Amino acid sequence: MSSILINAYCTHRNPPPLDFRHQFNNRRDRSDPNLVPHLRQFIGFVLDDGQREMTQTLYHVMRHIERVQQQFSFEIDERVFRSFSKWARSANAIVYLPDGTVRDPSGAVLVDPETGLADEGADVPYPKDALIRRKANHAKLQPLGIEVPATLPPVVSDAEVHLRSPEAVALRCLSLLVVSIKGSTAAAGEDIPLETLKELYPLGFRDLTPSEKAFLLAPHPDEPTNIAFSWRYEALLILLWSLGHVSKLELPTTMCEGTVGDDLDGEQNQIKFVNSARLRPLDKILDAYDIHYRLHWATTDARINEREMPAGLMDGVVAERHYAFNWLVRFEDAAWDNVTTPT
Repeated sequence: MSSILINAYCTHRNPPPLDFRHQFNNRRDRSDPNLVPHLRQFIGFVLDDGQREMTQTLYHVMRHIERVQQQFSFEIDERVFRSFSKWARSANAIVYLPDGTVRDPSGAVLVDPETGLADEGADVPYPKDALIRRKANHAKLQPLGIEVPATLPPVVSDAEVHLRSPEAVALRCLSLLVVSIKGSTAAAGEDIPLETLKELYPLGFRDLTPSEKAFLLAPHPDEPTNIAFSWRYEALLILLWSLGHVSKLELPTTMCEGTVGDDLDGEQNQIKFVNSARLRPLDKILDAYDIHYRLHWATTDARINEREMPAGLMDGVVAERHYAFNWLVRFEDAAWDNVTTPT
């Protein structure tokens, strides 16, 4: 029997032990600075550096690679492939083999190195809770007249995600509050002095991003820039909700009240807010994240095809909410200024 060199790409933060006969070579996780660049190169290989026409399977493979938390390299005997396959399913892994194929846990080809095509029946794996969440949210959206494709992937699962810390979320809230106030008052012709903002929200200046600093220091930002930052109230709402500071998220059919976060002025209030920050239960956050991802697909589809927004959704509000969720779950490990919201 011949041996097989396996490179397994697992999205689970803590995959199960390798409980089958194998010859171990290497293992690395997100703490290894070389893993993320390697994953980007792997995506480039899968997409043939952008030369391949995007298919549903290629899209799912790309998203899987972006979520990889652990990479294993080992050799196995062909006779233990069934045991390995069971482990790969539990670890939510896809596999790269020396013949250049990318395969699902059962061994079916997901990406042929020559054609980019998949075997019939090949299936990119997802954790069970993520699939259940997707199905439940589709059922919630359908009665509202919001139709999204059943093939739209689920968001990260409980076992895959690593949320921002409560302190980081609280500080991000305060920074968003500062720039939202600055943007909205300037857009209304009632520009609030920077020194006044510093007096009211001192901790809001502790974690500003480069783009936020540039905005606050600009002598006369133009109207589109002021309006863009005023929309950050919608992102702020999501992060305040994630901390339990907002009780409920309504369907995003209207802009949130400009009074959101009004009780966070004053240094002592802000210190208490940061020190007492606690995130909602993970399943509640992922439920809301998944449904907003689907809402964003629906509004994007309506806009591209010049149709009326379903259920009265506001696409700008949905986009800002999705942006905040993607930062919260570390989508693509992006810093706030670099968050993307692909649908």
